Amino acid sequence: MILRPVKDTAADAEAVRELAAAAFDDPAVAGASPLGTAAARHLARTDPGGCWLASIGGEPVGAVLSMRREGLWTPSLYAVRPSAQGKGVGRLLLERAATHARGCLRGMVCAPDSPAAARRYRLAGFTLHPTMRLSGRVDRSGLIDPGDIPVHPGNATHLHLLDSVDRRLRGSAHGPDHELMLGHFEELLIADALAGSGYCYRDGGAVRLLAATSKRIAARLLREALARVPDGVEARVEYLTAEQEWALDVGLEVGLTPRAGGFVGVRGMRPPMPYLPSGAFL
Repeated sequence: MILRPVKDTAADAEAVRELAAAAFDDPAVAGASPLGTAAARHLARTDPGGCWLASIGGEPVGAVLSMRREGLWTPSLYAVRPSAQGKGVGRLLLERAATHARGCLRGMVCAPDSPAAARRYRLAGFTLHPTMRLSGRVDRSGLIDPGDIPVHPGNATHLHLLDSVDRRLRGSAHGPDHELMLGHFEELLIADALAGSGYCYRDGGAVRLLAATSKRIAARLLREALARVPDGVEARVEYLTAEQEWALDVGLEVGLTPRAGGFVGVRGMRPPMPYLPSGAFL
C-alpha cells in the first residue's frame, strides 16, 4: 500500500469523491456535489499535510482530508473502499493525517453512522456525542417569529463577523473556508444586533452551518433559513447534539421529523453551543 498527499488536481479530487461515494450510502456525506470536489482541492492547497490518499496496485482504496485552523484540528472526510476495509488502510490514513494535528489543543469531527469510524476516532481521543438529524417539508404555519432580531443576506464583507463568532464558540475561525462556502452555498444569512450576532449558510433545503452567540439568535437564524427553503423541497438540518435542543424545538415547531444518526466528536473542548456544524468544514 502506498500513501501520498492529495494533490490539488481534478484527478485527485475525483478519486476522493469516488472513494467517498463508494464508502457511504448517503450522497450528502459522499461529497458528490461540486462543493465536495472543490473542498478536496481547497484542503489540498490549505492543508497538504492533513490530506492523504492510499492506493494498492495503483487503485485508490482510501482517503482522508483534515485541516487545522488556529489550534483546532478537524478531519473533514475519512473514507475507505468497502473491499479494502478491515485491512488497516483506515488506521494508517488517520495516523498519517493526525501528524497534522501536532500542537493543536482541540479537535472536532462530524461522522455518519459507521462503527469503523467511531472506533478510529475514539482511539484518537475524541469524545463521541450521538446526534440527530431533522428532515421533512416545512410547515409554514409554525414559522411565526416576532422578527425583533433582523436577519439579512451576508457576503464577503462580513468575514470578520463570521470569524469573531467562530472564535467565541469553537476557539478558532474558519478563515479561508468561508470563502469557499460563500462561492458554493446558495445563501449566507447574518444577524448582528445589540443582543449578539450569528450567521447561517443555506443551500437549497439544507442548513449547512449555523453559529450564534445566543440560543435566541440561533433560533431566529434557523427559522429564517427554513422559511427560505423553496416550496416542495425537503428541509434538512444535521448533527444536532443534546446541547442543541433549541434547534430541535424549532424543527418540531415546523413539522420536521427527528431521526438519530451519526455523531460529533470533540477532544479538548465541549461541543460548541449554539452551533450546527457543517459536515465538511465543521
